[in-house]
Amino acid sequence: MADALLALGGNLGDVRATFDRAIAMLCEDGRARLVARSSDYATPPWGVTAQPSFVNLCIAIETELEPNALLARAQAIERALGRHRTAELRWGPRPIDIDILAYDDLTLDAPGLTLPHPRLFERAFVLVPLAEIAPERFIAGRRVRDALAKLDTTGIHRLPPRAAS
Repeated sequence: MADALLALGGNLGDVRATFDRAIAMLCEDGRARLVARSSDYATPPWGVTAQPSFVNLCIAIETELEPNALLARAQAIERALGRHRTAELRWGPRPIDIDILAYDDLTLDAPGLTLPHPRLFERAFVLVPLAEIAPERFIAGRRVRDALAKLDTTGIHRLPPRAAS
């Protein structure tokens, strides 16, 4: 089993309910198991700023899926939950985005998948929830909490837990 860290984000529809469905779908066949889930965070848009705020979270999983199979599963879940990459603006609004941040200590630069995620250390909206569940984790030689300390976290705030339905 490999340890993987994933980031989920979205800003269209009931994003928090979409996250719940995405995580359930990711783990439904037992080939991935949820180890930790951060709180949900409201975050300002990044890249394209003229759009609604996002909700972001990070999860840690154990998986028997190889990196490309994990990516394929994440993208299939995105499609099943209403994301259409070919029809959207890069960094624009979307119901869900699932990124693999790290997979064990693997370094990979292949078409369609770079590990660790190439913009991980630029994005407070990823590092804030990641630091909640893996502050001491080293990725590419950098401790998550140390990387977060170098970024501006203005506008990022933890959302209260959702009411049980």
